[in-house]
Amino acid sequence: MATPTHARRELLKGFAAAGVIDLAPARPSLAQAQTPLALTPACDDDDAPTPAQTEGPYFTPNSPERTMLREAGMAGTPIDLVGLVLTQSCIPVPGVMVELWHADDQGVYDNEGFRLRGHQFTGANGSYQFGTIVPGLYPGRTRHFHLKFQAPDQPVLTTQFYFPGEPGNASDRIFRPELLLQITDGPERLARFDTVLATS
Repeated sequence: MATPTHARRELLKGFAAAGVIDLAPARPSLAQAQTPLALTPACDDDDAPTPAQTEGPYFTPNSPERTMLREAGMAGTPIDLVGLVLTQSCIPVPGVMVELWHADDQGVYDNEGFRLRGHQFTGANGSYQFGTIVPGLYPGRTRHFHLKFQAPDQPVLTTQFYFPGEPGNASDRIFRPELLLQITDGPERLARFDTVLATS
């Protein structure tokens, strides 16, 4: 009989061999997506947790639960932010609250409402997906997304994800290369990051 660790590794090998991970919705009403990206980072037992980063001055609590942040007529390049939430032993974590907020195409945050702000819960396979836009730049920072991850009965991980190839990455005082997104261009542009939580 296969051990849980063996079965988990075989499952992850199957994902990699097929080149496809099914990003099922957290709830029946949420959209489904598939991505051909490999796991990011490569999933091995005892992976280091995803680094925490500052929340910044523009977080607003009580965002709406939704996966689609793009609105009709909104300026900006469409992009889907997708990924898995995993333990350090590569086990998908369901029911994690994932919250996203970021600047609009002009580098401006909505601090009065919930434009480009929302949260959702990971599905049974630990997946999440947001439909949004590429955030604009504002003085002193490189291009980035803000996120919070909270597994049931666990501390909140607050972090930021960055875009590869940005000129501002080198001069941003808090940029970390471990937090670079993996971007694929195609009919639907995807930004991928698999988050590793230090769960107890």
